[in-house]
Amino acid sequence: MKRGLKIFLLVGVAILIAVWLAWRAASQPVAPDQPIAYNHWQHISKPDGPQLDCDFCHEYADKSAHATIPNITTCMGCHEAVKTDSPEVQKLAAYAQRQEQPKWVRVYFFDPEADVFFSHKPHVKANIACTDCHGNVPQLQKMRREVKHTMGWCIECHRQRKVSIDCYVCHR
Repeated sequence: MKRGLKIFLLVGVAILIAVWLAWRAASQPVAPDQPIAYNHWQHISKPDGPQLDCDFCHEYADKSAHATIPNITTCMGCHEAVKTDSPEVQKLAAYAQRQEQPKWVRVYFFDPEADVFFSHKPHVKANIACTDCHGNVPQLQKMRREVKHTMGWCIECHRQRKVSIDCYVCHR
């Protein structure tokens, strides 16, 4: 084989590998760094852990449109005495001492230009498990978006559960 053809084939293969690696990286769930490394598994699923329910921390999920991230006082309710030697709990205590909330990075959110209204409240009242929409969060040591919510994904879920797919349900 001629030298030019060999180089052309090698470059082509290298480009294909680079494109595949970029696609694979882009398709992986995003796990942003947070001001405090909160471990869902440790709080929800760890056998000797507190075995908290999602609504212990996300206490407004059944009462409002937003599930909310817990107030620092909720966290300190346990961590005044539990794992106080942990560097992450010490960061938490420092926020509490300053009477400041950590600036958490949202993991699940709707594109503001999508003109979509979503409320956790009716979903919680319909006994939809948090894991149905958020994935296997109880096993996550670092929170990431497990499920990409698209209009098609939501419509399919509504159809399966035989609930309204009227446009006004989500687009107000």
